[in-house]
Amino acid sequence: MTEDRRPAKKPPMRDVLAEAAFALFLERGFERTTVDDIVARAGVGRRSFFRYFPSKEDAVFPDHERCLADMTAFLAEADGADPVATVCDGARLVLRMYAEKPEFSVQRYRLTREVPGLRTYELSVVRRYERTLAGYLERRWAGDPDAGPDAALRAEVIAASVVAAHNNGLRSWLRSGGEGDAEAEVDRALELVRAVWGGADARPAAPAPEPAAVPSSAGDDEVIVMVARKGAPMWRVVQHIESALGTA
Repeated sequence: MTEDRRPAKKPPMRDVLAEAAFALFLERGFERTTVDDIVARAGVGRRSFFRYFPSKEDAVFPDHERCLADMTAFLAEADGADPVATVCDGARLVLRMYAEKPEFSVQRYRLTREVPGLRTYELSVVRRYERTLAGYLERRWAGDPDAGPDAALRAEVIAASVVAAHNNGLRSWLRSGGEGDAEAEVDRALELVRAVWGGADARPAAPAPEPAAVPSSAGDDEVIVMVARKGAPMWRVVQHIESALGTA
């Protein structure tokens, strides 16, 4: 029986650079670490760094480009009947990315809380996820005569709701130091979104009629007959009564 002496497979250079960068950020601080420091730690030249990362900030978030690509591919292949459930599942891909490396994810979360520039960068990444989800919903409703004139607005609002709910659950897990069940935290938050926006097509309900006050004569007295949808706010009912009476 011969011993396998093949050399171990080297990790991708992108990962080597990201690990070197993050180790230095933790040791020296983000602002005090230069690109020259990172390439020296990784044992490569400056050109190698910029081949993979346009900036130091990108080295803090080395996995988001892959996750965005995975989300885009997932949504392109999705054919489920419930588009809101689909975008919720797309958001869960981000959660799994964080959960793959809990220690790194927690350290990165703490670092972004300390460096305003990283927080700004992170918000720009979050916006890209949001636009990807909204784009999927817009395409699902494009050309649908029942989608209504506010389909694009609804897509933006739902996508923003999904991202906000996902991030609430994710950050709760990160603040705990990666303890507990991250998936349960995120699922609980996303269920709130589905409860509000879920449904086969997530189309808006037919607009309810506005309250209307109709004068009707009854002998010498004039009677106001009020017609309003169930659940109409009292202030609007009163507003229409006052309008009919001429007291508004």
